[in-house]
Amino acid sequence: MIYLDSAATTFQKPPAVAAAMQRALMTMSSPGRGGHPAAIRAAETAFACRSELAELFSISNPEQVVFTMNATHGLNIAIKSLVPPGGKAVVSGYEHNAVTRPLLALGARVSVASGPLFAPEEILAAFDRMVTPDTDAVICNHISNVFGFILPVEDIAAICRKRKVPLIVDASQSAGILPLDMTAMGAAFIAMPGHKGLYGPQGTGVLLCGEGISPHTLLEGGTGSLSIHQEMPDFLPDRLEAGTHNMPGIAGLLEGVRYVKQRGMDTICLRERQLTLLLAEGLRTIPGLRVYALPGLRQQAGVLSVVSETKDVEILGEELAERGIAVRAGIHCAPFAHRTAGTLETGTVRLSVSDFNTPAEIYQTLDVFHAILR
Repeated sequence: MIYLDSAATTFQKPPAVAAAMQRALMTMSSPGRGGHPAAIRAAETAFACRSELAELFSISNPEQVVFTMNATHGLNIAIKSLVPPGGKAVVSGYEHNAVTRPLLALGARVSVASGPLFAPEEILAAFDRMVTPDTDAVICNHISNVFGFILPVEDIAAICRKRKVPLIVDASQSAGILPLDMTAMGAAFIAMPGHKGLYGPQGTGVLLCGEGISPHTLLEGGTGSLSIHQEMPDFLPDRLEAGTHNMPGIAGLLEGVRYVKQRGMDTICLRERQLTLLLAEGLRTIPGLRVYALPGLRQQAGVLSVVSETKDVEILGEELAERGIAVRAGIHCAPFAHRTAGTLETGTVRLSVSDFNTPAEIYQTLDVFHAILR
């Protein structure tokens, strides 16, 4: 199988990830639940993972790094911490359902700072118009999960700082690929999965919390700290980490983060862009296939979408899968992005690479496309 669905989950992982997970199952219990060796090993591993993540994203205090089940979990905490029922939020036109559904559930008044695909200046101008001092929160993804479009989050962050409006960044597609400086950005929260660009296992996620933020507690329960009290602890990360930790997942995530740091985000990003550029150039030679990418992949990371004039995207995705090419077809949990780009009625076939793909796989994928759409 040629795996080109890394925007959903990176399937190929560094070997150290699986080894660490197996080791955790055999040697670790739960952090904060005892002074015996198994609990201490768990606590040390969890702290090491927080510390590596804090360093990667320029956070001075590892306790501001909260483990979640996934990015959706973290985004729910972030949104419900800042946006009251009926509150006001400004989002981009490329948001995932993990952002838009919680806002709908809150009955929030949502303004969409939209703009054409791969036109960051127009999107920035829309945010500049819409973000006002009475905005409860701005929420923006860093990279579109459908089109790989890199949004100007640093400039959006500057608008938020100037107007004293908290910013939530959805880094689901950028964590581990593009630099993210939490301190310089001044974001209130940055949410990310562990199982994509950080090369950790499914069931892991991270919520980075800004200084002075008092997050909303989604779950109450045991934390291993202040057990005599019935209220949840008021300090991080315990306030947001009720229940038993996913120690095999955290151990695997630690090794994934170490892989990213050792390889270097610049190296990983360059490789993904080179492979995606090769893919885009080859797909453009197929008649009747629309490729959503600019020449040179300006403002785009390792994700692209295509639509065939002659074949339904779901059928095309199935035929690719039958020939050993793993992609994703449909709406990708992001109707806002498809509406903005004009592909809501058709959906797209999305192809997304990782650091483990090769040029040979790209050439083979292009051969399969040609064979199907000949």
